Amino acid sequence: MKKSVALTDGNVWKVLLLYSLPLFGSAMVQQFYSLVDLLVVGNFAKEGALAVDAIGNATVIINVLLAFALGSNGGCSVIVARHFGEGDDKKVRETVNTALVSFSVLCALIMTVGFGFGNMLLTGLSAHDSYFGDSLTYLYIYVGSMPFVFLYNLGCGICSALGDSKTPFIFLVISSLLNIGLDFLFVCVFKLDVAGAAWATFISQALSSVLTAVVLLKKLKAFRPAEKPKAFDKRLFRELVVTSVPIILQNSFVSVGNFFVNKRINLIGEDATTGFTTAFKLVCMANMGVVSMTNGLSNFCSQNVAAGKSDRVKKGYFAVLCYALVTSLIFLAVFVGFPEFFTRVFIQKDKLTDDALSYSVQFLVIVSCFLPAVCVKIVSDGAVRGCGGNIGFTVSTFADLGLRVALVYILTYAGWGFAGVCWAWAIGWSVSMFLAIGFLLLIFRKITKRTPPAAIS
Repeated sequence: MKKSVALTDGNVWKVLLLYSLPLFGSAMVQQFYSLVDLLVVGNFAKEGALAVDAIGNATVIINVLLAFALGSNGGCSVIVARHFGEGDDKKVRETVNTALVSFSVLCALIMTVGFGFGNMLLTGLSAHDSYFGDSLTYLYIYVGSMPFVFLYNLGCGICSALGDSKTPFIFLVISSLLNIGLDFLFVCVFKLDVAGAAWATFISQALSSVLTAVVLLKKLKAFRPAEKPKAFDKRLFRELVVTSVPIILQNSFVSVGNFFVNKRINLIGEDATTGFTTAFKLVCMANMGVVSMTNGLSNFCSQNVAAGKSDRVKKGYFAVLCYALVTSLIFLAVFVGFPEFFTRVFIQKDKLTDDALSYSVQFLVIVSCFLPAVCVKIVSDGAVRGCGGNIGFTVSTFADLGLRVALVYILTYAGWGFAGVCWAWAIGWSVSMFLAIGFLLLIFRKITKRTPPAAIS
């Protein structure tokens, strides 16, 4: 088996397009089958809108837990890409070994928190009694799938770091089709409602993680270092912590921020919760496509910085920025043009109130207009992270989320109502975009000074 694909040679635009397309496709497929959960329960569960609220509130807590899995993925992939760019097979194998050991322990701790404090977290979220039980059921089933989630994300991150973004995509498509089929089977035929959607996700994630692990093991056999790699390396563990913690903090801070945002929205009313949950899922789909391409950019930057090719890093940034802006503008046009249509897709007309529809349309129209701004921020952050600028990446993220959460409370209590939630997103994204660009310029100047002129291709 071919062990890897280098990202340090060839036409930058073509290399990144071919490398990023499967990553983008994976993100779209993941978001699609997440949306299918909403579509199926919104249209076929006994209480469509309440079922959507149940999944939406459980997902807020799930995303806090997932932050650790996604951070582990991002940190591990950057380190693997760096050592692969250096041509050090032993370090590649040791990084993978160390990641599997350390993140297995982390997964066990996350599951303990999820099972032990799930009820308390939903209570703290001000989840309504009408859907509290369904939210808790969905949460517990998902927490049980966390080992598969960790394994799949680590496997995908490592494969991508080695230049293979196609294999995880293929397996994800297979598991997503299974998830969609099981959604309809469990919810429509067996009438399991919210629990059925959760079990469909559990089974599909288990399949994708097993398939990815099998391929990863075969791929790693192609790395044959002269010395036997260690099962756990303390220095590499520190590298993983230093690289993963900012990403975990970013994702967890985002999720914790969303926790408080959802708490405030729940206090506005059930219709606000329904409208926000539906619209927010759609906006997340638009952004996750950009995030996926940016993860590829981080690996690209990491490999090329290690190889001393800073010029390719800058070209790669502009290439991914152009690709990502095109996708953001497409989503902007679709969501602003047809906000009511997309809301009605997920919840049957007789189960959707006029107020819930109005809230969803309002969020989609206002927030979608700022998708290009957050696109620039996400891509810039990805380049900074790939070049080793963890501090800048962290500051940019914290500023964005801190401002958004603060503005949600300030504007809603100042009389803006649900519109305050929408404009909090718009302002937060705009301010953080300029911060991200500033840190990007600093890191580009740093890597150019560090790279000998002869090494720049």
